[in-house]
This record gives sequence, C-alpha cells and structure tokens, in this order.
Amino acid sequence: MGFLHKGHISLIKESKKRADVTIVSVFVNPTQFAPNEDFSKYPRNIDKDTLLLIQEGTDFLFYPPVEEIYSKNHQTYVEVTEITKILEGEFRPTHYRGVTTIVAILFNSIKPDFAFFGQKDAQQAAVIRQMVDDLKYDIEIIECPIVREDDGLAMSSRNIFLSPSEREKALIINKSLTHAKDLITSGEHNVKNVIKKINNIFINESTIHLNYLRIVDSETFKEIEKLEEGNSYYVLVAAKVGNTRLIDNLLVQL
Repeated sequence: MGFLHKGHISLIKESKKRADVTIVSVFVNPTQFAPNEDFSKYPRNIDKDTLLLIQEGTDFLFYPPVEEIYSKNHQTYVEVTEITKILEGEFRPTHYRGVTTIVAILFNSIKPDFAFFGQKDAQQAAVIRQMVDDLKYDIEIIECPIVREDDGLAMSSRNIFLSPSEREKALIINKSLTHAKDLITSGEHNVKNVIKKINNIFINESTIHLNYLRIVDSETFKEIEKLEEGNSYYVLVAAKVGNTRLIDNLLVQL
C-alpha cells in the first residue's frame, strides 16, 4: 500500500532474482479498512516511493486511482472463508474480504507469474495462497522473510505513528516472540505454558494493549495444544502501542 520501506524493497529484490519483469502496485485499498480504522491517515508518499522503485530497477509501477479499481457500481467481492474468521479476522471482520478482492483485481489486471508477499502478515499470505489455489490462478505465491530494524522492530509503514517512547515500548513485541521461541526450542511444547509465560511480559505494560497472542499451525493457522517434532508453527502477536496497531510473528520449526 505504498510508503515503502526495506521490507517492501526485499520483495522487489526477490522478484528481480526470479522474474524478467518486476511490477510493483501501490494502492491504498479502501475496502480493507473498517469505518473506524485509519484509511484517511494511512501514510502516503508516492513521490518518494517512485524514486525508491527507480533506484531498485523496478520495471513498472501500477498506481491506479480508486475509481479505476472500484467503479461507482462495483458489486463483486472475493471472499475466502474459515481462515479469515480467526485471529486478524476476529478483530477486523471485513478486512480480508477487502484484501482478497483487491489482490484478485490486481492479479487479473497484471496477470503475473509470481507474486511476492511478506511474512510479517503471515495470515494474509496464507489467505491469498488459499484464494489462488481455490480459484485456480496460475500464479506462484512467494513468501519473503520479515525485515527488521537493527533493534528488532518489524518494519511497518505504521511505525511512523509511534512516538519515541512508544517506539521503545514496541520492542517488547519482538522480544516476546524471541522468548517464546527460546522456550519452545529448549523443550517446552505445552502451548498454554508458553502463552502464559509470554503473556506475563505484557501484563505490566499499560501502554501496550494486547489483541492476541497465539501459537498456530503454520499451514492451517489453527490453534494447537501441544507442539510436535517435525512440524512448524507461527507465534503471532497483535497489539496496540498507544494508538498504533502492530502485528508481528515468528516461525518456529521443530
């Protein structure tokens, strides 16, 4: 959705490794924002984005106006069920319908061979993968690793909204994920025990409001009770730091 950072640039670099032509779409999608969310405030800087894309050797920028994507008589939406009802879907019930609709429109407009998404929104990547499989798109979905600041904060366009003190507090999110991974890799495979210990990190932080802290199967995103060797799992966190909602995750492979 623009306001590009190193996380986005990593997707471009991966595309240039695999494909002959790299196209970047920049579109702040109104249908994935609820009325009480920050659509109007979402950061935008298309001039800076364009310069970054040129510097990275991007072949094309697709920057359509809203009315080109959604006509006044727009009536059609794409909806993935089940996986969109949990986690982010619990807190943002209309969000993924907007995501799958815009991604389907972009896919139909551009007809790519590959599409690159960041792991930071791991559930979104899984939702899109499901849509691609169900609707028989001939597109390979490539999920790229999270890119972090030097201090561990996951890069996000919304980080600009954090005050200096909030920015410092936000580091707790990644620290909690790292602690969860340490617990799991050291042999704690009871999910309730891991969640309880990690939740304690947030209890005394009044500036952070935890939406959820979950451990899920990396394929289905369903919660599990016990971690098993040979499987992989996501530790997922969504939290509001001040007025800014952040998400982060860590993939754990046993």
